[in-house]
Amino acid sequence: MRSPTIDLNADGGEGFGAYAIGVDAEMLRSVTSLNVACGFHAGDPLVIRRTIRAAKAGGVAVGAHPGFPDLQGFGRRTMHIAPDELTAMLVYQIGAVAGLAAAEGVRLRHVKAHGAVYNMAMHDQRLADAIAEATAVFDDLCLFAPRSSTMASAAAARGVRLAAEAFLDRGYRADGTLVPRDEPGALITDPARVAERAVMLARDGVVVANDGSRVTLDPATLCIHSDTPGAGRLAAAARAALETSGVRVAAP
Repeated sequence: MRSPTIDLNADGGEGFGAYAIGVDAEMLRSVTSLNVACGFHAGDPLVIRRTIRAAKAGGVAVGAHPGFPDLQGFGRRTMHIAPDELTAMLVYQIGAVAGLAAAEGVRLRHVKAHGAVYNMAMHDQRLADAIAEATAVFDDLCLFAPRSSTMASAAAARGVRLAAEAFLDRGYRADGTLVPRDEPGALITDPARVAERAVMLARDGVVVANDGSRVTLDPATLCIHSDTPGAGRLAAAARAALETSGVRVAAP
């Protein structure tokens, strides 16, 4: 049985100018950590600052959510960027959010890579090293990444703390990888199912894969994407189920 404390995180600030994606206000009522888009896949200086301000008002920890330079594809398209260039891009993005957070009297707490760069770095050593190196530039940030990923080992090699992550609104395969978004079962939008998964992951560290097998993930933080249909209801259901089952929900 796991220690009954876990973080609930969501991506936020994923708009740009007059356009908004996700339901940040709803998510901030339930989550304990917010991953703020840094301007490359979504976000702009004003959106970032407003998002940080809202997180502060809600007592929610703030992290940076850097991605590929891909506004049109929302950072979910595969890109091939030299590792040193990617590292510089990541430092640039994390630094932008850290600076705007400081302007609001908020300390940046963590880094979580976004979209395609996150998925590619699960197994790509060069990308994982770039993410870990960029995170290590800043003092005392933890990295959100799956425990068995290449990102986790890259973080350990650089002395970066890991908050192992699992997803409540995404389907899993038996090997612990996510079901691709263009395949059936990729998204989970039933609040009851999300709530059940949250308690199982928090208490037992496991999730049921799409073939019915149990996959050990042993997470410290659970994610719900704010652009998943019904995300606000999913986050509320997960939070309520965790607290009802005696799990303390808190940022790492």
